[in-house]
Amino acid sequence: MLANRLQLNTGKTDLLWCATARRCHKLHTSALRIESDFVNLSKSVRGLGIYFDADLSMRCHVQKTVASCFAILRQLRSIRRSVPTSVYQTLVVALVLSRLDYGNAVLVGLPGYLYNRLQSVLNAPARSIAGLRRSDHVTDTLASFHWLRAPERVQFKLATIVFPGLRWIWIYVWISDLSHPVDISMDIMLAHLLIKLTIYMLFLSIKCPCLSFLHFIFSFIYVI
Repeated sequence: MLANRLQLNTGKTDLLWCATARRCHKLHTSALRIESDFVNLSKSVRGLGIYFDADLSMRCHVQKTVASCFAILRQLRSIRRSVPTSVYQTLVVALVLSRLDYGNAVLVGLPGYLYNRLQSVLNAPARSIAGLRRSDHVTDTLASFHWLRAPERVQFKLATIVFPGLRWIWIYVWISDLSHPVDISMDIMLAHLLIKLTIYMLFLSIKCPCLSFLHFIFSFIYVI
């Protein structure tokens, strides 16, 4: 690293060994040495605001998200009687629900008890806005606010990410069906390759590089 004029910042570097919960105790717990620096082992790491556990259970991310959302709710309750209900609901959506929805596409397949913790973040402000008691049912209130439940919010976020990619895949399949292998000159072959490359760049723009790169490689072999 020193030869390339690079230096490791140990204060901002974490080491995480990923394994199942049954095998985590079999992993090395000693610090990793990189030249003259040592990086200690962490139980969870944070990347782009998302916390990852060693067993990839996402428990740490759920705990941090729930704690930060309830901290914001406690601050909003101090002004609950000073602002109209519509303003208070707007603040909840902007400050609490946006934090709850951030990066929630990685929460697909969570166990039920973790979804219940996320759901409690939705239930608390819904009761506060509607003036309900803690023992009152909140399902109808959530529906009147047009708030999806925690598992449904995760599924909706995943659908919004996947749908644009599927749309471009359908266009690409339609274009591929119109093309047929024929004996062509070098100029036409290069033009065909450029068309494939252009479609590949479209896939990059919608953040689906893996699928597009493989298809581009196969298309290149097919043309050659």
